[in-house]
Amino acid sequence: MALAAGARMYGAQIYNPAPVTALTPTPDGKWDVQTPHGTICANRIVNTAGFWAREYVVTATVPEVKALKKELAVIRDLEGSYYLRQERDGLLFGPYEKMEKMVLQDSWVRNGVPPGFGKELFESDLDRIMEHIEMAMEMVPVLKKADIINVVSGPITYTPDLLPMVGPHQGIHNYWTAIGFGYGVIHAGGIGKFLSDWMRNGEPPYDLIECDPNRYGRWTDVPFMCAKARESYGFNNVVGYPKEERFAGRPTCRTSGVFELLKDKGSMGFHAGWEQPHWFYKPGDDTGYKPSFRRTNWFEPVGRECKLVMEKVGVIDLTPFGKFLVKGKDSVKLLDRLFANTMPKVGQTNISHMLTPAGRVFAEVTITQLAPGEFLLITGSGSELHDLRWIETEAAEGGHDVDISNVTDDIGVLGIAGPNSRKVLQKLTDEDMSDAGFKFLQCKFIQLAGIPVRAIRISYTGELGWELYLDQKNMAAVYKAMMEAGKDSGIDNFGTYAMASLRLEKGFRGWGAEMNCDTNPLEAGLDYFIKLNKPADFIGKAALQEIKARGLKRKLSYLFVDTDDIDPEGNETIWHNGKVVGNTTSGAYSYSSQQSLAFGYLPVDLCSVGQKVE
Repeated sequence: MALAAGARMYGAQIYNPAPVTALTPTPDGKWDVQTPHGTICANRIVNTAGFWAREYVVTATVPEVKALKKELAVIRDLEGSYYLRQERDGLLFGPYEKMEKMVLQDSWVRNGVPPGFGKELFESDLDRIMEHIEMAMEMVPVLKKADIINVVSGPITYTPDLLPMVGPHQGIHNYWTAIGFGYGVIHAGGIGKFLSDWMRNGEPPYDLIECDPNRYGRWTDVPFMCAKARESYGFNNVVGYPKEERFAGRPTCRTSGVFELLKDKGSMGFHAGWEQPHWFYKPGDDTGYKPSFRRTNWFEPVGRECKLVMEKVGVIDLTPFGKFLVKGKDSVKLLDRLFANTMPKVGQTNISHMLTPAGRVFAEVTITQLAPGEFLLITGSGSELHDLRWIETEAAEGGHDVDISNVTDDIGVLGIAGPNSRKVLQKLTDEDMSDAGFKFLQCKFIQLAGIPVRAIRISYTGELGWELYLDQKNMAAVYKAMMEAGKDSGIDNFGTYAMASLRLEKGFRGWGAEMNCDTNPLEAGLDYFIKLNKPADFIGKAALQEIKARGLKRKLSYLFVDTDDIDPEGNETIWHNGKVVGNTTSGAYSYSSQQSLAFGYLPVDLCSVGQKVE
């Protein structure tokens, strides 16, 4: 009620109850919202129609609680999987039962919440939560004497990964969401401020990509949602680990053309619906997923894969990349407006960045001009629809005559890297793969083992390598041909963990870690890719010029970390002289230098070579 009162004070109009009977987009980009009170015309709509409740127990007055001089602190017992807090002179107890015992409203998932359901509750079921009640009684003995005066059992909304869905929706103009809050109204004030700032300023006030509604695509079907909701609910009070994997609902319909060949050879990771190998097994390895805060069973195999790529040749499945085709009369104009780098020539590739109006890094994209006015854009798996929405919005609002296609699911990608990669590919093609014949960042359409492939000379490992783009149906054939052709070169598979280590050794930044909507490209060390002198007035150009003129307060630094068997992952606090001065963004073990590495942001005066921090 306090939030509603505050909203009214600033001019908001609240209709309650006001069921929405229809939503109709208008030609000018607005929405007609039909309600029993009439039709409301809105520039934007925000879907906040989720509802929250849970089965919890309220006790009568507990003398020991009433006698307290101050309110009891909230207790959250992870082992017992419950929370306990003071409710007036009594106690409120809220458990999270195990995933096997939680009740999933399958019909609601498939058919929607019944129209007449509002604040109704379900029949209580104390037997389902009894083990949690007993554990709470052991933790807080006064509960054993307390009288239960109320049991509340109602629905609670859960997303597949437990995080809410906040922000504009890709594919539906001016449609925003703020749903999936498993903990309810407690987030309302902060999320309302976050969304209103975004709408007013044209960009998020800070980075919340973990909550981006566009992290889910059409691959998110009902069986996946049900399996993941059950899993996420059951995992609500468990310890989370670095590099954590959760396996319910997998695999989805998103599997690459080599998934069947690779699925039993290594440890698979989940990337935006895709299965992608993290590391591969050899005889004698301790296999499977073994979570830990320390180096675990993947450590030695990943070192083996790094050595493979640095000394011989390795192959990796990169299909989860987001892939878009942009073409049309205004394609160059649109991309010049969106990206801070100049556009590559036909047959060439470059790295470019989309910036926000305030000059922060919204996305990093690899751009290739395939033919005059036709571009292939490649982004990370986790930012596929995040980036596509930004591109589509600018195209629509700027009136650009372009055709934008999301070809992510149609095109497979194989990466090949290492000093012997050229030798392997040359065996399979008549194209000149020499350094002079196939230059760095060049793109060519070639035949590989008789199969059409678009090859780009680029590799995130920092070694000699190519990314091979081809039809999904041809991936297995090309993969097998490369593995056969590379036998005498020592070819083998490598996964994303090895690539992460190698890219850090090379000093390559990663979007979502070293750069995001909380950083500008100058402090991230991306000056080479930012063309402030290009004629086009790209988004964020003016803001970036101001930032450059003012000077930087912090910069991304390359850190050598002294540690035993715990490597930095990112978001670790950096200290200097007893004060917090920055944070790491990512980290990994370097097998070639035999020590841990990390990127981190530090004040400019602490960025000199040899500076010691903690």
